[in-house]
Amino acid sequence: MITVIGTGTGAPVPEAAVAGAELVVGGRRHLEAVRLPAAAERVVLGPLAPALDTVARYVAEDRRVVVLASGDPGFFGIVRALAERFGPGRLDVRPGVPSVAAAFARIGLPWEDAVVVSAHGRELRTAVNVCRARPKTAVLTGPGAGPAELGAALDGTGRVLVVASALGDPDRERVERVTPAEAAARDWGGAVSVVLCLDEARALGPARTVAGPPAQPAGWALEESAFAHRDSMITKFEVRALALARLGPRPGDLVWDVGAGSGSVAVECARLGAAAVAVEKTADGAGRIRANAAAHGVDVHVVHGSAPDALAPLADDPDAVFIGGGGRELPAIVTACARRARRAVVVAMAALDRVPAAREALAGAGFSCDGVLLQSSRLAPLPGDVTRLAAANPVFLLWGVRRPARTEGVAQ
Repeated sequence: MITVIGTGTGAPVPEAAVAGAELVVGGRRHLEAVRLPAAAERVVLGPLAPALDTVARYVAEDRRVVVLASGDPGFFGIVRALAERFGPGRLDVRPGVPSVAAAFARIGLPWEDAVVVSAHGRELRTAVNVCRARPKTAVLTGPGAGPAELGAALDGTGRVLVVASALGDPDRERVERVTPAEAAARDWGGAVSVVLCLDEARALGPARTVAGPPAQPAGWALEESAFAHRDSMITKFEVRALALARLGPRPGDLVWDVGAGSGSVAVECARLGAAAVAVEKTADGAGRIRANAAAHGVDVHVVHGSAPDALAPLADDPDAVFIGGGGRELPAIVTACARRARRAVVVAMAALDRVPAAREALAGAGFSCDGVLLQSSRLAPLPGDVTRLAAANPVFLLWGVRRPARTEGVAQ
């Protein structure tokens, strides 16, 4: 058996747990914090592969191995790598209190409704977009993805960061509430345990039955009546349904809704867990988008300005973009969005003569293109308790998906 001991946040490792171990693997601070058998080989965790190879050698010889890990090693920890290499049946896991639980306990908040995301050895943008979209997020940090980097990315979002450092250490533990700007301006060192990102007005949410992020909405492509809009200037639900399918919004994504109007697409993307930015040129439209987002309980960052110029100050590239307006500027808008979109661009057009230029812009940016003319007729009542079909205006929906980069020199 491989004994995996979570050191938790402050609880010492019982000496009996490591007694008789012939190999002890762990971080330097974990190895130094417990009295180890004199004859035991010690491996300081750095690159994981060499440590696992050493463990494999001891396991093959049926010799006792102990692995020391932070917090709960089954929660974004080493248990996954050990189970994949040696099988769950070989593991005797003894969890400690995870840093996320300890951090929320320190500030007196429940955490069953928190979203937990790891930025350790992963792309920071995923954690940032989850923080933008959710009111209560815990971020497990790492080199290059700490409080300063999170703060720089989240400045202006209205969030508060709680930085918990050296949790469980009676001499060094610190739990600090800071603004993103304050976090960005500091050097936090290497003792950070976890960062909580909170919308404090919504941090104490309603009681939950299912832990984790909110359940996916029961439906999407909502009726137009679910949104405040002006003179039917809203993406109709039939068009919105296909647009959402092609955008593929999900937690960790960033989606732009350009020429947003009522913001119906942005709101629906946010309901599906993505971080959403709505770009709208009219002041009353921008206010309407904010009201629609609030009515549906989601965060949408509203940019009041005309595309494509309003897109340049947006620092983060989107995963997907929906373009629902643009007029004569449409080709320039599509080009600007296509240069930055990581995955997909979807364009809705009522005027057929704008389709070729939009398609050319997508193809020129390396996207494969497809499209469809959507024509629908809705049931409408007539006198005498009968029903007719009422035709809606046709809309051309064009979408582009970024082609995978070609790998030179690879045999086909």
